[in-house]
Amino acid sequence: MAVFTEVSVDEAGAFVAQLDIGRLSGFRGIQAGIENSNFFVDTERAGATRHWVLTLFERLSFEQLPFYLQLMRHLAQRGIPVPEPQPDRSGAILHTLKGKPAALVNKLSGGHQLAPDVDHCAQVGAMLARMHLAGLDFALAQPNLRGLAWWVETVPLVRPFLADDQRALIDDELAFQRQLATSPAFAGLPRGAIHADLFRDNVMFDPGHVGHEMLSGFFDFYFAGVDSFLFDIAVCLNDWCIDLASGAMADDRAQAFVAAYAGVRPLTSNERRLMPALLRAAGLRFWLSRLWDLHLPRDASLLKAHDPAHFERVLRARVAQPWHPDFTLP
Repeated sequence: MAVFTEVSVDEAGAFVAQLDIGRLSGFRGIQAGIENSNFFVDTERAGATRHWVLTLFERLSFEQLPFYLQLMRHLAQRGIPVPEPQPDRSGAILHTLKGKPAALVNKLSGGHQLAPDVDHCAQVGAMLARMHLAGLDFALAQPNLRGLAWWVETVPLVRPFLADDQRALIDDELAFQRQLATSPAFAGLPRGAIHADLFRDNVMFDPGHVGHEMLSGFFDFYFAGVDSFLFDIAVCLNDWCIDLASGAMADDRAQAFVAAYAGVRPLTSNERRLMPALLRAAGLRFWLSRLWDLHLPRDASLLKAHDPAHFERVLRARVAQPWHPDFTLP
């Protein structure tokens, strides 16, 4: 959520006026993230202040965006705590600002939990399963744009920047994932709309509850797509349930996450069996995207690329020590 496209306060005020949500009372850029231009927006009406997030989309097109925005609306209307896009007076939720696609969504309450414990992980696992089930009747379909096809296209672009051992790892893993994708077991994995980027900084917890923080929402759905639910689980496990220094899986958090998920949507036999392979897939996906962002960057006034070495460690750990869920789970 870096700022690639600057927006003035006057431009933001004119934009807000089209949405009938009051007058602009606050506006500032958001520094975190690397894909879109994002801003915090405050509006005031009748003495009440509301808080929003404005996004200008730097990569996604007007044709692609209805999937993401309609998915968020669909999930919000089914009780999943996600930001809901704000319509203009005509009912449209996809807007234009500075010649680019734009959307305004309500800001979730709470804050990030960057050092999660077993309970945080269990809450995320259970809500992820609820989200997957809530999306089963979502009518639109769009592939995961950072899936296998993107990996095949992008590996040759980043290989020149790698050391020999890194090239061997990325080539071997891509070959493994291409072979896996042709298998009947992979084809049989349950599929639907997934978040595909549900890291610690894309989840909010409300600290105002007695005893423990309570999950208050998922956000940043702009990598979402139709893919296997297991890939979504693997992305989460590789962030929420690891030792950040080594990339090793923290078994207590991982088992709690999967147990809570399976308590809402039981895992199939294929999902149990292919968990180690999809954990590797998720490691490859984010190592590759971080390599791409570092070595082939775009200009941005607040952009700082994430360190690819972290997900290289994660991928090596998943290859060296495959992780399986407790097979007594639902």
